[in-house]
Amino acid sequence: MKSQQFIKKTQNHYARVAAIYRSLRVTDSEPVLYIKGIIGDKGKIKAADVGAGAGRYARLFFEHLGKEDLFLYCYDTNEFMLESLEQYLEDHDIRNYVTKIAMAQELPIGDSALDAVFCFNAIHFFNAPKFLRESARVLKEGSFLFIYTRTKTQSMKSIWGKHFPSFNQKESDFYNTEKLEAEIKSTEGLELIETKTFILARENSLQELVERAQSKHYSTFYLYESQKFERSLAEFRKNIRESYEDPDKINWSDEKTMYTVLRK
Repeated sequence: MKSQQFIKKTQNHYARVAAIYRSLRVTDSEPVLYIKGIIGDKGKIKAADVGAGAGRYARLFFEHLGKEDLFLYCYDTNEFMLESLEQYLEDHDIRNYVTKIAMAQELPIGDSALDAVFCFNAIHFFNAPKFLRESARVLKEGSFLFIYTRTKTQSMKSIWGKHFPSFNQKESDFYNTEKLEAEIKSTEGLELIETKTFILARENSLQELVERAQSKHYSTFYLYESQKFERSLAEFRKNIRESYEDPDKINWSDEKTMYTVLRK
């Protein structure tokens, strides 16, 4: 579990970077298109985006599920991220949403109220068993929970896991597939339908990667003491130069997993 001190530091960090957070992270359309294929044409949909952050995936939900058909409850624990989300969606002429500061295990909505729950890149911050039980409570029978995340193994295979010293040891809160699947299967009212891996092509320069690490685009980098981080960053630069012919054009693969869960 992350310490209260770490949680406070990351909350402060997200408050500082809320306005630019979307530029620090890569937003992929593939998982949202996958969700569209599962949900199909259901007409009007009420859904929740839990851990919505600055809205980078919220916009894609509206783009692919329909601005007029989707109503989205956007929940997060950071008010600055939600303010950034509101501005972002308004800039894209999106109005069918509300924002609310809320914990994942205590969603401010009634029983059997939702057609879908989305949790993207956030499950590692939650108490997963409580979140799963809460999802079962708020979802209608026959509706879906979609959890999109990276596993411990996928993190180890990433450019950070391979080349940034101690990164894997500090990624302690991420689930392995078997553990999260077991948590889902043990939750009353939920049934795991599919576990799908997404392999996502990336291309970056070394400078881009360094800037992302310095901006703490992954909260994992907050687990490094300042001097340790600088030493590790220098080692990362060295490792990349030794591993790739062109440090201005680094091609690598990022992997994520989608857990599709049915509310029985």
